[in-house]
Parts: sequence; structure tokens; C-alpha cells
Amino acid sequence: MSRARPNILITGTPGTGKTTTSEMVAQELGFTHINVGDWVREKALHSGWNQEFECFNLDEDKVCDALEDPLAEGGNVVDYHGCDFFPERWFDLVIVLQTNNTQLFDRLQKRGYSAKKVSENVECEIMMVVMEEAAESYRSEIVKPLPSDTTDDLERNVATIAGWVRGMMGAAR
Repeated sequence: MSRARPNILITGTPGTGKTTTSEMVAQELGFTHINVGDWVREKALHSGWNQEFECFNLDEDKVCDALEDPLAEGGNVVDYHGCDFFPERWFDLVIVLQTNNTQLFDRLQKRGYSAKKVSENVECEIMMVVMEEAAESYRSEIVKPLPSDTTDDLERNVATIAGWVRGMMGAAR
């Protein structure tokens, strides 16, 4: 790790708890939380709205350009449902949150997602698409899957991630 403070990527299928976990980890560590989905909307890092998938068409080059400087500094918790287009050098720890399919279905329905969008996301979770992306994109020793079904899981995950990061920073000294 060449940065004084590591960068963490928290990824997973929509509805697995990335944003809540990321916010809590960032607060616990005094890091900056970067919600890529919010940045895409706020900074127009997209090429328009995709009616079929009910989301913006992400412009990966624009996203990477916008993240380059903040991530060079370290001390960031980045949260996004995709991970295969980020440069490997950016992240020192990649967390993949995983959720029980029934739980995920209920969470996505509560968000008001269309039946098609709920079905596609639950299918992605069943097929472990995000875990596979992470495993193919990053060194195996930095990719850590964590269960994210309950409030207890959330609290345990925040403590676990913070512990890993503190250990990384202690080892870097």
C-alpha cells in the first residue's frame, strides 16, 4: 500500500446494504464516503437515461476521471454495484456484500423497483455476478465477501472492515 490511508471499495448487488455500510465505515474510520451512483447523477458522469433499466448509462471514463484525484490521496470508502471497470491500483480492500435472495427481493420491492428490475437484481445475486466481477478484477487476498442480511450483520461488518483497515494502516507504518 503506497498511500498513508487505504481506499476501500464496498460493492454488491443493489439492495445489499452498500451505502449504509459505506457511510458507517467511513464515519468509524474518519474516511470520505464516495457514493458513485450519486456522483453519476450530480456530476453528469453518464450518457443519458436508460429507460429499459431505469437508470443512467454510466460513462466509465468520466467516472474514472472524476475519481482519480480523490483516490490518489487515500482514505476513501467507495460504494457502487459494479467494480470491474475501476483500476485495480485504486483499492486496498474490496468488500462484496451478499444478501439472502428473499431478503433482497423484499428490499428492492420496498424501493419501488419494477418487477423486471427486482427480478434481474435477484438473479444477479443468485448467480453471484458481483462476486465474480470482483474475483476477476482484484487480487484474491483483498476481496472479502460478507453476509448482509440483518442489522447484526451490518454492525459486525462495520467493525470487521474497520478492524481490517486499522490493521492495514498499522502494518504500513
